[in-house]
Amino acid sequence: QVPLLETGGGSGQAGGSRRLSCANVGYLDRNYCMGWFRQAPGKQREALASIDSGGITSVADSVKDRFTISYDNAKNTLFLQMDSLTPEDTAKYYCAVGFGVDSYLRCTTVTPDILAGALNTWGQGTLVTVSS
Repeated sequence: QVPLLETGGGSGQAGGSRRLSCANVGYLDRNYCMGWFRQAPGKQREALASIDSGGITSVADSVKDRFTISYDNAKNTLFLQMDSLTPEDTAKYYCAVGFGVDSYLRCTTVTPDILAGALNTWGQGTLVTVSS
């Protein structure tokens, strides 16, 4: 399988927007889960958002009003739209995909342990830096 590839990271000012892309998601069978995580220096990995094979999206409360997850089937690419960025959003952002019924059943619970357990293929991450 071609590795997942996150792009769209970079540096910007607070209040700005950025859209991250995750290419090479691969063939999606009946049951799957796709998600975004981030990890800031010195902090634990944080689950941000997910989308399951039923098209259900789930977003962590901490970013719910600012982040949107979506998937473009034609492009086989997962996206994370991030608006109203703050310096606290500075982190390395990762996309991941999981397949199977277990992945699907865990997908709507956007917590680090449960969502991470639904995902078994991870990208290398893309760094987002937000300055004040």
